Amino acid sequence: MEQHETTTTNNTETTSVHAVTETHEIQHESTLFAEPVTHIGAFTITNALVTSWIAVAIIVIISVVLRLKLKTIPGKLQHLFELIYEGGLSLADQVTNNRTKSKKIFPVVISIFFFVLINNWLGILPLTGFGLVETHEGVSSFIPFIRSGTADINTTLALAIMAVIGANIFGVVSLGVWKMFNKFVNLKALGSIATKIKKDPTIVIVAPITFFVGIIEIVGEVAKIASLSFRLFGNVFAGEVLLASMSALVAYFVPIPFLFLEVLVGVIQALIFSMLTLVYFTIASDDHDAHDEEHGHEHELAEVKAH
Repeated sequence: MEQHETTTTNNTETTSVHAVTETHEIQHESTLFAEPVTHIGAFTITNALVTSWIAVAIIVIISVVLRLKLKTIPGKLQHLFELIYEGGLSLADQVTNNRTKSKKIFPVVISIFFFVLINNWLGILPLTGFGLVETHEGVSSFIPFIRSGTADINTTLALAIMAVIGANIFGVVSLGVWKMFNKFVNLKALGSIATKIKKDPTIVIVAPITFFVGIIEIVGEVAKIASLSFRLFGNVFAGEVLLASMSALVAYFVPIPFLFLEVLVGVIQALIFSMLTLVYFTIASDDHDAHDEEHGHEHELAEVKAH
C-alpha cells in the first residue's frame, strides 16, 4: 500500500515538472511586424525603431569624428571615406552626366546608402540574442532588442516616400513649379492643339495621348514607392528568416556561409536603393521640353536644308 502511494506521488511530481516545463517554454518566431520593446506614453518603441536610432547615432558619430580629424595628409579612416566619396561621386556622374548635379544629389544618396547598410548589418549581428521575455495568455515569447530597421515595412516605406517626394521637390527646384506640374498634368500639350493644328494636323491625336501619359506618370510615382519599399523589405526580411532557420537546424558552422552571404546582400540592397534614388532625382530634374524643342529645331533646319 505504501509502495503504491509512493509511486502515485512520484507520478504526480513528474507530471507537475512537465507542466511547469511546458508553461515556461519560450518561443521566438520571425514576424512580419516589428515587436514593441517599450512605450513612452502612447508612443510605441519597436525593436526596428531602436535599430534605426542606433544606425543614425553611428552615422552621426562617424561624421563628427571625421570632421574633427580632417587633415591635409589623411589618416587611414579619412583616406577610406575619401575613396568612398570619390568612387560614389564618379558613379553618380555616370547617371547624371553632370558633376554639378551629382554634387547636389550625392549627400542625400550617400546618407541613404549608409543608413540602409548599417541597418542591414545590425540585423545579422549576434546582438539579436539580447532581449526581453513577455508572457501572454500563458505563452512566453522572446522579443529581441535589435531587429534590422529595413526588415520592418514601416521603415522601408518611409524611406521610399522620402526618396520619391524628395526627387519631385528637387525637380521643382531645378525646373520650376510650372514645368514640374506639366510633367503630370500636361496642359501645355492640350494648348499646343490650337497653335500647331494648321502646321501639323496630327497634333489632334498626339496631344491628348501626351496629356494622358502625364496622368500615368502619377501612377508611376506611386509604383516607385511600392517597388522601393517592398524590394528592400522582402530581401532583408527573407535573409533574417533564412539565418534563423539555418541556425535552428544546425547551430554551428553551417550558418556561417549564409551569414557572409547576408553581409554581401546587405551591401547590394543598400547600393540598389541609393542608386534608384539617384536615378529618380536625375529624371525629375531633366527638362524634357528643352530636349523636345531642341529636337524640333533640328528637324526644322533639316527640312530647310532639304528645300
